[in-house]
Amino acid sequence: MRHGMRSLRLLLALVLVAAITGATVAAASAGPVAPSAWTTFDYNAQRTGVGPSDTGVTAAALGSLRRTVVRLPGTVDSAAVALTNVRVRGARHDIAIVTTSYGRTLALNLANGRILWQFAPASVRSLQGGPQITTAAPVLDPSLAYVYVTSPDGYVHKLRVASGRPVWSTRVTAAPAREKLAGSLNLADGELIVVTGGYYGDVPTYQGHVVTIDPATGVITHVFNTLCSNIKRLIEPPTRCRASDSAIWGRPGSVVVPGTGDILVATGNGPFNGRTAWGDSVLELSPALRLLRHWTPVDQVQLNADDKDLGSTEPALLPTHGGVQFAVQGGKQGVLNLLDINRLASSRGSGGSRTGGSLQTIAGPGATDIYSQPAVWRAPGGRVYVFVTSNSGTAAYALTAARRLRVAWQNGQAGTSPVVAGGLLYVYNQLQGVLNVYNPANGHLYRALPAAPGHWNSPIVLAGTIVLPVGDDNAHLRTGELFIYHLPRR
Repeated sequence: MRHGMRSLRLLLALVLVAAITGATVAAASAGPVAPSAWTTFDYNAQRTGVGPSDTGVTAAALGSLRRTVVRLPGTVDSAAVALTNVRVRGARHDIAIVTTSYGRTLALNLANGRILWQFAPASVRSLQGGPQITTAAPVLDPSLAYVYVTSPDGYVHKLRVASGRPVWSTRVTAAPAREKLAGSLNLADGELIVVTGGYYGDVPTYQGHVVTIDPATGVITHVFNTLCSNIKRLIEPPTRCRASDSAIWGRPGSVVVPGTGDILVATGNGPFNGRTAWGDSVLELSPALRLLRHWTPVDQVQLNADDKDLGSTEPALLPTHGGVQFAVQGGKQGVLNLLDINRLASSRGSGGSRTGGSLQTIAGPGATDIYSQPAVWRAPGGRVYVFVTSNSGTAAYALTAARRLRVAWQNGQAGTSPVVAGGLLYVYNQLQGVLNVYNPANGHLYRALPAAPGHWNSPIVLAGTIVLPVGDDNAHLRTGELFIYHLPRR
């Protein structure tokens, strides 16, 4: 019954989010225009990477876009969230909200790039210039009155959209110098979802874990540790758990399964025993963070030894097909595994130690690791495409009637996490410093919008505007840039 109520709450929440994140609609005749929003990384809790069907930006309009370059007090090595027609400091604006690698969160006016407010945690001054950073994208509350953000000191903050003032701050790791808030925040089924990973070089001791928080109070409701999973609270490593790694560090942070509210995460290098240690595995957790099922590759031991994290990306959910809930899992091995979520191994009994069971393994684009989150798009004719990028290529995979992926088109253009919005495919080539805009069905390049080099940054598109942060958090800079491309204003 509890799970059923959670599913009902999830359905109601999804209806609410769908209502506020579509194209801008007219309110009551006497009221103001209702806001529209891009509320989270990859647009929704399922991380499809598919945004509004009407953005105002068409293939024909790409050549008329105007560009504004915004100077920031830090690098935003993630993605923005945005909303239109919202009251900030007493006036209505269209805004984007971003968090820099040292935890400064900024609200920017999309019309001119002006900073409307800034929140800076107390730790900024002591951490600036050092290796302790965050790359988690924010998430907006369904009310659009609040935004949840991270800081590299291990805290999650609830801020007021109107002013940037904090409502609460909650610590989600006991070892912030070793446990990094890298994956983006998520919000579903009435709870905020946070994940932790490790820093470059995997300096022990740390454990990847998932935390859920009550958004109203900031109180932690559940904890799942991917190592020493029998411990159900925050661990201060190595005091209570000597095992290390098993980071959750893919760009989305977590993926929520529609209908059930179950949470999918993928882990990186770390020990695996099928009981309390879950390195290099896809994990399905209940909303209360009880481990339900897992998928662990047969070569998990070798992946761990070779530093080939499975969890360099998170599972990409496909639409159900013939009653099957498919997902695609990438990784640093450079291959894609097609999974049936409903047929993953049980975490109980002998199923806990079971490995293998993917439906298909297919090469990713190029011969390099996959760090991006795939986008999954159902074309107007019904065909399902999965867009995947790496440092050496961009590819579209079509799901066939035989329940297999096949390459529909590909090229040699690098890319970060792609998004589809307004019927266009946007892929930021972080190596060349351009934003490529494609026809998603055939890969035809409409236009390459000039930007600057970056790392894990990815674009969003809303209300005639494209927002793209650039730069690399590994440079540990105190300044950065954000590009705004917008239609000519009347």
